[in-house]
Amino acid sequence: MDAALGISSLAGRFAPAACPRLVVKIGSSLLIAPDGAVRRDWLASVVADLAAARAAGQQVIIVSSGAIALGARRLGLERGGRASLEDAQAAAAVGQVALAAVWSALLGHAGLTMAQLLVTLDDLEDRRRYLNATATLARLLALGAVPVINENDTVATTEIRFGDNDRLAARVAQAAGASGVILLSDVDGLYTAHPATPGATRLAVVDAITPAIEAMATAGSGSGMGSGGMAAKVAAARIAGAAGIPLAIADGRAEHPLQRFATTGIGTLFLAGGGAPARKAWLAGRLTVKGTLHIDAGAAAALRGGKSLLAAGVTRVEGGFGRGDVIAIAGPEGVIGRGLAGYDAADAAAIQGLRADAQAAALGYAPRAALVHADHLVLL
Repeated sequence: MDAALGISSLAGRFAPAACPRLVVKIGSSLLIAPDGAVRRDWLASVVADLAAARAAGQQVIIVSSGAIALGARRLGLERGGRASLEDAQAAAAVGQVALAAVWSALLGHAGLTMAQLLVTLDDLEDRRRYLNATATLARLLALGAVPVINENDTVATTEIRFGDNDRLAARVAQAAGASGVILLSDVDGLYTAHPATPGATRLAVVDAITPAIEAMATAGSGSGMGSGGMAAKVAAARIAGAAGIPLAIADGRAEHPLQRFATTGIGTLFLAGGGAPARKAWLAGRLTVKGTLHIDAGAAAALRGGKSLLAAGVTRVEGGFGRGDVIAIAGPEGVIGRGLAGYDAADAAAIQGLRADAQAAALGYAPRAALVHADHLVLL
């Protein structure tokens, strides 16, 4: 942790001059009151902050929760619409319309044009659809619109979904080529233990996400209204960091939360390095894989040295993937990377552990250079 980072440096990383394109995520517990109504005055203060940022030359993308909670109120559903998948889908269908209307009205009052994007996990996991989303976002921003994005919970299933808008915000930031992500939350940052624990202290800066940092994050939503938690926010920071994008958790409970963060710098900043090339950042940020290649310690060391994954170092093939699918790579101590498979699962299993001179006989054709080429591989 860099003790030299002061308030101005922390918040300044997200100022228009340093962050020309910003993603702001707003959680359900901030946007929706306990009775299920929109906190309209609070949201108007957020829009005022966004309008000021736009006037200063910053492009802004909003990832907004709240549709399920808002729809549940209108439909009279229990547990905020989360009693079942069917309830959540029905609540989202009603709530998305209402949520978009609120955003459109408030942004319009500030002289801004809202654009709505509803995405699924597959939209950002599939490379072609991810690039389509990238192009759409770029065009909307160039036209001066403010994209408001949410997961398409009307069709998302338990198995195929982001599940929280923290990670969605980080993936959107990757797709949009954003320079920063701010997660507005009902807590003011990451603490060394649960904030209610005596002696717990807030971390101002996290320079690397280690197992110790992950252990500080508690899963679950404190309000019971959303679907995320601190663990999801740390996961989002890892995704953003893979693309070289800094991420901050900031207290969103008071009015004008973005202005307040810019003034006080109170929050937790997750630093990011230079970031991987676009394809590798996309690989690192993926939440799903089609299979796993298990490798020995020697192969793991070679990958860390920048080498491709050769069949000789593979000890086991798991899953039913095809050539070009995204797969995980696991060393003796767990998953260490992801990559694009150079072979389908059957052929990979046929040559696992074999050196190049023995692979042609096992395959019946001349082998390729690697099971996963270094250009199509990212370490986690």
